[in-house]
Amino acid sequence: MNLELFFVKLSLVQNYEQQSAESFPKIEPQEIIVAEKPTPNNPPWNSWLAFLVWLASIAFILILPNLFVVPYILKQGIDLSDQAVLAEFVQSDATAVLLSVLAVIPAHILTLALAWVVITKFNKFSFRKALGWRSGGFNVWAYFLILGGFFILASIVSYYFPEQDNDLLKILRSSRTAVYIVAFLATFTAPLVEEVVYRGVLYSALQRSFRIPYAVLLVTFLFALVHVPQYYPSYSTIFLICLLSLILTLVRVRTKNLLPCIILHTIFNGVQSLFLILQPYLNLEDASKQAASIIYFLK
Repeated sequence: MNLELFFVKLSLVQNYEQQSAESFPKIEPQEIIVAEKPTPNNPPWNSWLAFLVWLASIAFILILPNLFVVPYILKQGIDLSDQAVLAEFVQSDATAVLLSVLAVIPAHILTLALAWVVITKFNKFSFRKALGWRSGGFNVWAYFLILGGFFILASIVSYYFPEQDNDLLKILRSSRTAVYIVAFLATFTAPLVEEVVYRGVLYSALQRSFRIPYAVLLVTFLFALVHVPQYYPSYSTIFLICLLSLILTLVRVRTKNLLPCIILHTIFNGVQSLFLILQPYLNLEDASKQAASIIYFLK
């Protein structure tokens, strides 16, 4: 083979390979960006958004009962401009009371739906992981200790400072059906809704924006701000509700998880609901009144 011809062919091959390489875009190694997964103490929402969720939860509770009750009021021929007559009718008419209480169910559903959107960023993150769905080192004995201690304290407070009449007691007196609905809400929907809003959305954001003590105080204050009008002028009830809220928030601080708060809240409300339901059969009038003074739902 002619040596000169060999080098000519080799040169042609090298030129072809060089041109082929230049015809393709050069691929540079790219930096791999991994999205930081949210945790209960590092949520994917800020304090302003958390505050808006809290406001929306209140708006749902205030608006939906009116949407349920107003058509019934108009059907009864009640003048909506007469505020005194209207207020008396809404508080004394059993059907109007039932409609107001039933409206809490869709209000809770809307609140949870909004919270889910904020917490998961439209299903981008895990709802449970973002809130903390673990025990956080909280064992069974801790539940018994907290619940037992609070029930004892609540009994002492109720004994020395009897409860004054309030809106919740009026609801419970309206009918047995109202008692059953309140018991259902207090046991199966309120613990989840309230914990997600207060110890979940609110506290998680506030503890990151402020120091933990300030976050605890703010959550307790906002919780009381919503419930005081419902229980005024029963100061003993307001005190117990604020104390329970403080305890649940401290549990959230200790465990860094929301699940123990939901469990505590559910057991507590469930026991109180049982007292309310059994009262006519076991003659538990005093116990029922005490239960009514402590039991609460998002309203």
